[in-house]
Amino acid sequence: MSKDEYWSANIKLIVITLAIWFSVSYLAGIVFVDILNNIQIAGYKLGFWFSQQGAMYVFVALIFWYSSQIDKLDTKYNEEGSK
Repeated sequence: MSKDEYWSANIKLIVITLAIWFSVSYLAGIVFVDILNNIQIAGYKLGFWFSQQGAMYVFVALIFWYSSQIDKLDTKYNEEGSK
């Protein structure tokens, strides 16, 4: 495997992470807030929840998910590069 393949996989992972981040923070928290406010969780409107709490939870989960995925990617390409 070459460096180009590694960076291609790395960029794909970054794009996925940024797409999830954008969807949660901008789309769910701002653009679709009125639609999501028709749904309630524990007495709070879902749009408000995403704006105030949900985005933070998703961001923290994204950090751990990205870290685990990049670790797998690094391990895969380090093992294949040493052969």
